[in-house]
Amino acid sequence: MTRRQPARPSALPLAKPGGIGQQAAMDAYYRPLVRHDQPRPDTALPLAGGPGWFTEAALHRRGAEVIRVDQDAIPDAWKTRLTLPRTAVAGMPMDRVNLMGILNVTPDSFSDGGRHKQAVQALAHARDLAAGGAHIIDIGGESTRPGAQTVPAEAEIARIEPVFAALDGTLDIPVSIDTRKSAVAEVAAAHGAGLINDVSGFTYDPMLAHFAARKKLAVCVMHARGDPETMHHDPRYGDVLLDVFDFLADQVAMLAGLGVPRDRIIVDPGIGFGKNTHHNLALLTGLSLFHGLGCALLLGASRKGFIGQISGASPAAARGPGSVAVALHGAREGAQILRVHDVAETAQALALWQALRSGEYHDP
Repeated sequence: MTRRQPARPSALPLAKPGGIGQQAAMDAYYRPLVRHDQPRPDTALPLAGGPGWFTEAALHRRGAEVIRVDQDAIPDAWKTRLTLPRTAVAGMPMDRVNLMGILNVTPDSFSDGGRHKQAVQALAHARDLAAGGAHIIDIGGESTRPGAQTVPAEAEIARIEPVFAALDGTLDIPVSIDTRKSAVAEVAAAHGAGLINDVSGFTYDPMLAHFAARKKLAVCVMHARGDPETMHHDPRYGDVLLDVFDFLADQVAMLAGLGVPRDRIIVDPGIGFGKNTHHNLALLTGLSLFHGLGCALLLGASRKGFIGQISGASPAAARGPGSVAVALHGAREGAQILRVHDVAETAQALALWQALRSGEYHDP
């Protein structure tokens, strides 16, 4: 019997009863209960074309207890988006875990204190990240730590342009620009950036989404509550997991409507951006829900404050082991991209986790 292939994610309807679309009035959300153990049942559903699979889901409803349901109870629209293989984004295959190395060229980064703000230092660190196993390098010229003030576009460009110019054509891996501003993205794209990573979820600069669509660039849309200067002031949610999902669903639909197809969109729940430790844990434990958006999933939790709060590790640079633990959790839940500071350490941990998961090792 020939199995009919489902439509590509970008071709699926953006809004329909029980579907996922702009300002969708959803009353049920299906979170796959991801497994990796072997043998894999014949009836198991693949998770986003990756190594994970599921036969059950957790059903979330606002104001109701979360319950476990069999895969037959998952609506077709959800099932399609949860299972369909993700296509390559910015040159990275999405059937594996990719490491996004962080390169801050700011004088006030929360984690590295501006050690890479000069082009020579940034270039050296970029090469170290690539040698350590990074699949993409994310360059940012504006600190988005809690309490950080907005940087004018001209100042942000002055920070990132020499770095992008120095890196242009020198690496074998793609680069992305971490910015909220279209003027900054234009400069980065002129020097080869293939991905725009916007921590505001394309809400800060209305021209940025149009620019991405016009240039056919991949995008990462992240959730944040408030701006960096105020986001840590008593953040509140009705249901943080579902509230963040709804925001991302709306932004994905908006981007698709402008001409950025779903298979060029990455979603990020925004760990630490307007969330307290309890919110962060709810998002991490419910992470697989976001596969229901039909997009590649990025997790960026490296060295975040909640790791220090739980573990007692301080300063931020001492949170490497905790960051690796959270990254492995993200890999287990099917995240295709992990945004990390400690690339070599995370790559080593992933190699062992993947070998233990499969029971196989192949000589390089």
